Amino acid sequence: MGGPVARGTWGAPVQADRSVPGLVVKLGDYPLHHGGVGAIRSLGRLGVPMYAITEDRYTPAAVSRYLRRAFVWPTTGTEEPEWLVEGLLRIGRRIGRPAVLIPTDEEAAVLIAEHQEELATRFLFPRVDGKLPRRLASKQGLHELCVEHGIASPTSSFPQSYDEVERFAERARFPVVAKNREAFERRRQPAVNGTTRIADREGLLRLARGWGDRPGVILQEYLPREDAEDWIVHAYFDADSAPRAMFTGVKVRSWPPHAGMTANAYVVDNPELADIAARFIKQIGFAGVIDLDLRFDRRDGRYKLLDFNPRMGAQFRLFENEAGIDVVRAMHLDLTGRPVPEGEQLAGRRYIVENIDLPALLAYRRSGYTTPHAPARASGTELAWLAGDDPLPFLTMLARFVRPGAKHLYHLWRTNRLGNGRVRP
Repeated sequence: MGGPVARGTWGAPVQADRSVPGLVVKLGDYPLHHGGVGAIRSLGRLGVPMYAITEDRYTPAAVSRYLRRAFVWPTTGTEEPEWLVEGLLRIGRRIGRPAVLIPTDEEAAVLIAEHQEELATRFLFPRVDGKLPRRLASKQGLHELCVEHGIASPTSSFPQSYDEVERFAERARFPVVAKNREAFERRRQPAVNGTTRIADREGLLRLARGWGDRPGVILQEYLPREDAEDWIVHAYFDADSAPRAMFTGVKVRSWPPHAGMTANAYVVDNPELADIAARFIKQIGFAGVIDLDLRFDRRDGRYKLLDFNPRMGAQFRLFENEAGIDVVRAMHLDLTGRPVPEGEQLAGRRYIVENIDLPALLAYRRSGYTTPHAPARASGTELAWLAGDDPLPFLTMLARFVRPGAKHLYHLWRTNRLGNGRVRP
């Protein structure tokens, strides 16, 4: 369980610049977000003043003891970029001094990258090619970058019409996976509710009839769960695309099963995977925090990149090195001109998201998925919500989760099980 410790394993304090606040930026309506709470706690425990954009005053993030102020600003993520930029600048003026931006979703990361000049007048953030985060957040853009740079990824198709879906269905090997193609379109007009496994041709065509003239989907090779293992990479890269903090781990469970948010994971050393990630980032010239999802395909022995999130991942607090550095701390230190202490990652550490791990555990008991690289016993456990020095976010999560949370979990489960579209997790 996380505590008010601001020191690494060897006792050296993490020297953050307490004159530079942090601002957690969320676009969209998802109040039960443990990643934002983790960022507030991580920097708040170092004495960094923390601010956050929240849907209302009673989200878990808004009640954290480490939050200086919540800016209540309900958004959908589909608003005009100019309006969102002006809203961020208005918040920046109310903070009154430059703050480090910490995006928690693709929409926020893309917005910041594409409006760097305007936002740089009020905020600190890694500077990147303005077009790159949108391309990385796009399933098609990511696939094209993987092909260009020799990074393994699942075989993919990007149909532009219903006729192309039909032609794909004639030659495809089922099951296949359908995902929304673009980050922003998942909120405006999602074709599917998250990653969806489609069992056969009839199920695909049934779903495709509702996708309109230009399907906003990617149809992808399905990597059998019994022949695969899910891995994650979290890292922070500086302005020269050099890793200042790099972590690898194995995902034990997710919700929805095999296709959703991490529910249970372990830190596991994987130098090969770290090297793949570092080389790819250097080739594309990215700077900032990353959250990668890869699936190790035992059939050919390759790590295949599934998702590239150009922002902090919700489970980033799984990872910390011996010096007490996680990716959010690394970013704040680097952007404020402070050294980023090095150290080995704390292998064997476990992360549990309390409100989704139980349904995930029940679902995984019926699957053929295994994680042979997961340690038999955890060296320590980080809980997503419960923290002895900051209990209110956990209690608020429970109060808000009971009805809408259970309904949301049920909806995700229904989306990913056998139904009218013959869709399975």
